[in-house]
Amino acid sequence: MRNIKRLIFFVVVLLIVATTVVFVLENQQSVALVFFGWSAPEMSIAVPVILALLVGMVIGPVLFSIARLRKRTKPSRMA
Repeated sequence: MRNIKRLIFFVVVLLIVATTVVFVLENQQSVALVFFGWSAPEMSIAVPVILALLVGMVIGPVLFSIARLRKRTKPSRMA
């Protein structure tokens, strides 16, 4: 059972990596981004999209953990 879970995990990770590589190779157009007056140098459009994906993958679990901690430490109203 453990080996099957490892194999499934490996296949899922491999699919994500392959999809990311194909996405990067297919999106080679250069763009210049402007964000609140800050302008980034021209780069492949895949770079900011992948960075946004990674930031979202970090922010999501952090916000979930904060919400779970707040729920756990909320004082109960028992009289």
